Amino acid sequence: MIPLRHDKYSFGRHETFPLRFGWLTKGYQAWSDDSGVFEDDDSTVKLGVGKNMVSAIKYWLNATQMIQSDRQSIRTSELGKCIFSPDGWDPYLEDDATIWLLHWLISSNPADATTPFWFFNRFHKPEFTMKELIDALKYFVSEHLSAKVSESTLKHDVTLLVRMYQPSLNSKSTPLEEGLDSPVAMLGLMEMAAGSKYHESKPEFRSVPVAIFAFSVAQLLVDSKESHLPIERLMRSDGVLAAPGSVFRLTEECLIAKIEEMIAWYPGAFSLRETAGIHQLYLVTEIEPIDLLRRHYIGAH
Repeated sequence: MIPLRHDKYSFGRHETFPLRFGWLTKGYQAWSDDSGVFEDDDSTVKLGVGKNMVSAIKYWLNATQMIQSDRQSIRTSELGKCIFSPDGWDPYLEDDATIWLLHWLISSNPADATTPFWFFNRFHKPEFTMKELIDALKYFVSEHLSAKVSESTLKHDVTLLVRMYQPSLNSKSTPLEEGLDSPVAMLGLMEMAAGSKYHESKPEFRSVPVAIFAFSVAQLLVDSKESHLPIERLMRSDGVLAAPGSVFRLTEECLIAKIEEMIAWYPGAFSLRETAGIHQLYLVTEIEPIDLLRRHYIGAH
């Protein structure tokens, strides 16, 4: 997981393009074949997209934590290699669990996906307008980041967030590619409400795959450097590290049910106990979070 830092943030680097099906596969495998593909003069030919889309593909590979790049180099992450290598776990996003995983990885990455991190971990209004989102994001930036970001950039970020997570209404006036939903739209975490309002949606208990939930919980425990955390901390972010309950938009009842399912699914790793009247989740044994994903994709411990 990546903690929120006041001097590490990203706005507008997506070139106003939401994540699209095929982009991560195309970008990761093209980069694997040619590590300079994103900087090459013929990158548009190699990737088969426009110049701005080349930048957007690179951005989304960073935002989903499939690659890690700086001004000097681009390197793969362990997850990127495991998922998007040609013989990887799910290079073509055929498993819905991978979409949930990408959502978690975006929403727990405040350095590269600041607006999604903010929305899913720090914005808790169940129904909202675009103006309310923009105003709330402006306040967050002014209070918590050492950033001077133009209102137009923040507006672009909020507009893109809504486009990416709300399933589109297929309009005949919308160009075909523009009308294709982002993978994360299928998760149903945001819907159009009455008038010009939107509202967050609570997924059914069984919607979030147990392996992805377990991975997120294990990441939080390991990166918090804690052997146990109160259920409230799993439900709501502390503002620095993401929280599974917030990111997956779970009710507290669903969160408890999911924890119980996780304990049964991966026995011996977690324990739910009550201490001084507070329910806490304990990490019973050392664990590598990626091992939980490995069990889902290839059935190994």
